[in-house]
Amino acid sequence: MRVLVTGSRGFVGKNLVLRLQEHSDIEVLEFARGDSDEQLLEVVRAADAVIHLAGENRPPSPEAFEEVNVALTQRLCEALRGSGNRAPLILASSAQAELDNPYGRSKLAAERVVAELAEANGNSVMIYRLPGVFGKWCKPNYNSVVATFCHNIANDLPIQINDPDRAIRLVYVDDVLYSFLCALESPQPGVRHDEVAPEYGVTLGELAGQIAAFKNCRSTLISERVGAGLTRALYATYVSYLPKEKFAYDVPAYGDARGVFVEMLKTPDAGQFSFFTAHPGVTRGGHYHHSKTEKFLVIKGRARFGFRHMLTDEVYYLETSGSKPQIVETVPGWTHDITNIGDDEMVVMLWANEIFDREHPDTIASKV
Repeated sequence: MRVLVTGSRGFVGKNLVLRLQEHSDIEVLEFARGDSDEQLLEVVRAADAVIHLAGENRPPSPEAFEEVNVALTQRLCEALRGSGNRAPLILASSAQAELDNPYGRSKLAAERVVAELAEANGNSVMIYRLPGVFGKWCKPNYNSVVATFCHNIANDLPIQINDPDRAIRLVYVDDVLYSFLCALESPQPGVRHDEVAPEYGVTLGELAGQIAAFKNCRSTLISERVGAGLTRALYATYVSYLPKEKFAYDVPAYGDARGVFVEMLKTPDAGQFSFFTAHPGVTRGGHYHHSKTEKFLVIKGRARFGFRHMLTDEVYYLETSGSKPQIVETVPGWTHDITNIGDDEMVVMLWANEIFDREHPDTIASKV
């Protein structure tokens, strides 16, 4: 399948081209700013499907809206009609097509042009009135507040918010691309209006606060809830704007004669991750918890875990090593320790179900 992407060097276009190239059965045809009408006709003739992204949204003069958003769409449709190509066409329109401004009027006019193509030539046409699209590779300080906030905060630059309560609608670029690809798999006759899901609503103040929290997690080590929804998509976007020199950051390391202890990541409600080392013969731990639980994974070396029940004095030992991945879990009411019984340094990963609270540590010293 040969898919033509117009506006292939724009924000959505770059993401789409990469996504299409991941499919071995798809050949990507591109048309971008600066290409000629002859090049447009050539790629249109070869296309099995068209995704029309090319457009103008912040031109130096309002006339450019008509010249690009409308006139280019007309030339594209004329090329399809002239070559007898009935390839399905996706038009990336804008939610502003509902508004009476130069940009909105030009996007509405483009919608009418592709609707006429469907009627005259029989092409399947799918129109997406997209709200603000955000994601990696979007140009900051241009037309995306998400890109601007992410870029500036990641690069220690100021941001400006005139109305923190202003609400905006957003869709994530990966969700846009998924919707496009699904639409191409099942084109329907005529014209239909499609929507990208999920769509998110957020205020400018909330948006800025969330992105600033991503930055702060490097110092607090407390991660935001980045596993789902808008927070996940915003976090992926924010990280994409980090300069190369900020790809890595330091975390505190606490060392003594036994080895080192390093906290890696903390979560608001699912505990924290750490690792520690122990020299040969060294025993670490020797305490119990009332509620806290932990999971240990020996990554390198050999370990002996010791347990003693605080009421019955029952004692239990087990051994594990880095050669066989095995989780050892501590149990409330059992004091426990870990000893390096190997000849080399031992490295152990540790998860605790809660962040360590120095005021209420729930960690009581007691030998096994």
